[in-house]
Amino acid sequence: MIKYGTDGIRNSLILLDPTDICDHRNFDTLQEEQKHFVCRIKGNTHKTCLEQYDVAPDSIIFYDAKVLLGQSGAKQTKNPLRLVGYLVDGAKYWVVTDRFDLTAEEIALIYKLRWEIEKFFGWWKRHLRVYHLIARSKHGLMVQILSGLITYLLLAIYCHEQHGERVSIKRVRELRIKIQNETRELENEPPDPGDINSQNFKPLHASP
Repeated sequence: MIKYGTDGIRNSLILLDPTDICDHRNFDTLQEEQKHFVCRIKGNTHKTCLEQYDVAPDSIIFYDAKVLLGQSGAKQTKNPLRLVGYLVDGAKYWVVTDRFDLTAEEIALIYKLRWEIEKFFGWWKRHLRVYHLIARSKHGLMVQILSGLITYLLLAIYCHEQHGERVSIKRVRELRIKIQNETRELENEPPDPGDINSQNFKPLHASP
């Protein structure tokens, strides 16, 4: 599950995979909680069409309708949903949402962006070795992402200029050890009597 803020489409959305929704009635729960969502569903999911919308002949969209999901009865959704079917490289995708104010193309694009988000965080984990996000708020998340990218760029410049190679965990460890050693040397260096700043310098140590 990915929570994704869509700046150009007003409200935030939750992007879901079929594995995130075990029961179609969970869509009713999300709507009752006033949470907007876009979720991919299986092509053979049973659906009852309430109203079908026009689709442009040259569009990637081949289906757009207001539906109820699930077999008629206890497991069927109570609230209508928007079901959009679209084609990418010959493959059919079905996505369901509560957003009736968007075009079918916008809904398809929103879910396609999920994979761009997945690819970015795949790169993030692979290169920065960051497996957990500390922040959960929008601004906290941006701070962590930008801090990580700045750190990676500085490492890339260092590895290129000093070693003529790409960033590697080996060079990161070497640099970390170098910084730690230089910090210890500065802490152990006797203060210069003529330096006002050095007279006020106090080494920082962890409390016992």
